[in-house]
Amino acid sequence: MTFRSTDVAVAPGLLADVKRFLKKQKIDFEILIPDLQRTIARQNPKMSKEQRVDLVTSQGHPMTWKRYHRYGEISKYLNFLALRYPHLVELVTIGRSYEGQEIKLARVSSGANENGRKKPAIWIDAGMHAREWIGSAVATYILRQLVEKNATHARFLKSTDWIILPVANPDGYEFSHTGDRLWRKTRSTRDDDEEEVARYTPSGLFHMVSRYTRWFWTKCEGVDPNRNFGYQWGVETASGASSDPCHETYAGPEAFSEPETRAIADYIMANRRDIRVYLTLHSYSQMWLVPWSYTRAKPSDYSELVNVAKKAADATAKIHGTRYKVGSSSELLHPISGASDDWAKAIAGIKYSYTMELRDRGTYGFLLPASQIVPTAREAWAGIRAIARLVASNT
Repeated sequence: MTFRSTDVAVAPGLLADVKRFLKKQKIDFEILIPDLQRTIARQNPKMSKEQRVDLVTSQGHPMTWKRYHRYGEISKYLNFLALRYPHLVELVTIGRSYEGQEIKLARVSSGANENGRKKPAIWIDAGMHAREWIGSAVATYILRQLVEKNATHARFLKSTDWIILPVANPDGYEFSHTGDRLWRKTRSTRDDDEEEVARYTPSGLFHMVSRYTRWFWTKCEGVDPNRNFGYQWGVETASGASSDPCHETYAGPEAFSEPETRAIADYIMANRRDIRVYLTLHSYSQMWLVPWSYTRAKPSDYSELVNVAKKAADATAKIHGTRYKVGSSSELLHPISGASDDWAKAIAGIKYSYTMELRDRGTYGFLLPASQIVPTAREAWAGIRAIARLVASNT
């Protein structure tokens, strides 16, 4: 991260030492969140049982974009859309998570186009990283616009179909609500045979000692889904993935080791002829990221991809003035291997493949207040609509 800023969470007992060290090294810093736990407690306003009942009575479901919802409520919302709007919404269970939860997506379509042909589809997934709640909130907001607010946005369904997976990592997402708010990975665990395979990795003896020292005290769960896709998986030159199961960017013992990433890949590969856009929603840093993530090299159509992303970023900025940077992850952040957007472009053959890093730039980070759900969703939806128009006109 040379010549760039980075955000660091510091335990209270170490704060004085860290400040002293930074000052001694003449490294500028500012405190963004003085009390992380207090920010967590204030992020998501509670809703009473009576309020939930009132919402269900008035609108048929308890969803509101004034707070973040648990996975069960999001799943019920998908069921509601499929039952209330069967002419628009097909609910598909593409697999089950490690802990057995259904991985559900909604396919929104008004049917074939005027010539009786299939329309190009836009894929959107969110919640791949458990703690990034804003992505799932934006995904459900987009579903609401396409389905419940269909009269306003019907033109998009005339030219495109939409495939939306609001929570790609349901186990991790749920654990971030009940166990560890900043949990990132899936919740899988490895048996002894898998540990034996993982032990002999290029990271060597230190990796082995680190693994088994930590194992003695605790079991390390989970894999980073966005390092687990089967393109350039485990590339050592990309520093954004780890071979240590205790690290939060652990890439897994092999590509597609997780049932969640395998379910996504299988569905996309079965429908790749129809999918023109792959978009994965993450947070935070306000960026439209273009492949490649694993290297600083560029795909042959990089200029075209960037031009489309810039139009999306301009459309995003027109809503609330929020600026999004455009570029590759390897340029704007750091190289990472096994990323879903690289896989979607290189293996699934989806030309327009993007990662959208939503609000903000670090003031709240992963703890974006619920009051910012609607503003974030409105500007993201504007950018996504811009891409949809461009892709539909080029098909």
